[in-house]
Amino acid sequence: MTQKIVTRFAPSPTGYLHIGGARTALFNWLYSRGRGGEFHLRIEDTDRARHSQDAVKAILEGLSWLGIDWDGEPVSQFERREAHVEIAERLLAAGKAYKCYLTSEELEARRAEAKAQNIRFESPWRKADEAAAPKGASFAIRFKAPRDGETVVHDAVQGDVSFPNSALDDLIILRSNGEPTYNLAVVVDDHDMGITHVIRGDDHLNNAARQTQIYKALDWPAPVFAHVPLIHGSDGAKLSKRHGALGVEAYRDQGYLPEGLANYLLRLGWSHGDHEIIPRNKALEWFDIKGVNKAPARLDLDKLNHVNAHYVAALSDEDFSKQSAPFIEAAGFVLDTEKMARLMRAAGPLKERCATLADTAAAGEFLFLERPLAIVGKTAKPLKKEGALDLVKEARATLQDDALWKSPNGLESALKALVEAKDLGFGAIGAPLRAALTAGKPSPSLGEVLYALGPAESLARLGDQLGA
Repeated sequence: MTQKIVTRFAPSPTGYLHIGGARTALFNWLYSRGRGGEFHLRIEDTDRARHSQDAVKAILEGLSWLGIDWDGEPVSQFERREAHVEIAERLLAAGKAYKCYLTSEELEARRAEAKAQNIRFESPWRKADEAAAPKGASFAIRFKAPRDGETVVHDAVQGDVSFPNSALDDLIILRSNGEPTYNLAVVVDDHDMGITHVIRGDDHLNNAARQTQIYKALDWPAPVFAHVPLIHGSDGAKLSKRHGALGVEAYRDQGYLPEGLANYLLRLGWSHGDHEIIPRNKALEWFDIKGVNKAPARLDLDKLNHVNAHYVAALSDEDFSKQSAPFIEAAGFVLDTEKMARLMRAAGPLKERCATLADTAAAGEFLFLERPLAIVGKTAKPLKKEGALDLVKEARATLQDDALWKSPNGLESALKALVEAKDLGFGAIGAPLRAALTAGKPSPSLGEVLYALGPAESLARLGDQLGA
């Protein structure tokens, strides 16, 4: 019988959903969903001082925006603390943990002494008779780690990684205030949730050694570990905000599409042949831990823009227009019914010019200008050339034919016929018309400009320059 794959994403609710966390969630989701398994979300909120409900909301919204769903309700690690305490006491009763009565001052002094002697710190209570404990004193529970041999983490990405047991001290699993610690809570939660595969950043590799020891002490099977190298900046340094390491919501607010960001994150540290554009259905089919690279991936915003541009171009004209509208309004333009209609008519060529939805405001600015257009400086030069206004006048007369406005090609062809009849190059009419219609703003072909603006607006803009 094939084992059901169960993965999880377990963020700490202390801030936004970082892109590194988003990639971890995506890898876990793809691995389980692609095999008909389960994907769970666990909020590791035992640190109540840093817990933020707003951060939880941001994480859930970020995952949903990326198209990552989860089975059941999100699990709160804090709400499972009784289960963690029970296991700590079980280890204590089995002699696999012990009570440590060191005060914070004593602990600090002994750690300093061990450091000065270049030896591992060890609590004197590991071997002490509990009868010697101060009456009524508080205590922490420490895991009694093995002293000899080594602990091997069998990792699906890193291979077998060995840790000498002499280097692993007796970690606290239950604090003196009764709060369970991270490594114990993670083991108990992953076991109780039936997690079969733990895919996470390789900064957790040392934790995996400690967690492996706890699994063995409890006679529980350990999950398959897969520690993925972290994302670095383009310069190879640890990823930071200066590299563009923002929260998922920041990329959303910059106009990236969830499909584009998810595709890019998928390719950060994982590959399937030479495929760069990988739609979600193929990602579910192809993703495997075996394809994860051992070397750290580097964040490259140019590649992100390239991938996102593909998904922007793939949007329907209607979706592109609707999703671009908030970014256009944020740039200060008022989108009434007529301007939305212009945007819809220009959607085809504009999509090819935009890496993000936010780019639409600049790429389509000519659509939203108010009459009369301010045409100054270099932009006005084509209109001042000898004979330019006469050509604009003739073009305006030619464009009065309603039959021409069925397509951009029809409009462009009519203008080409006009200049060819005069034995002129298209630039003779194209430059002044473009100045009159767009005020020098970036724009697609002249036929597409006219078609997008529509006959009424186009003829009116030309008329403004002719004083008509």
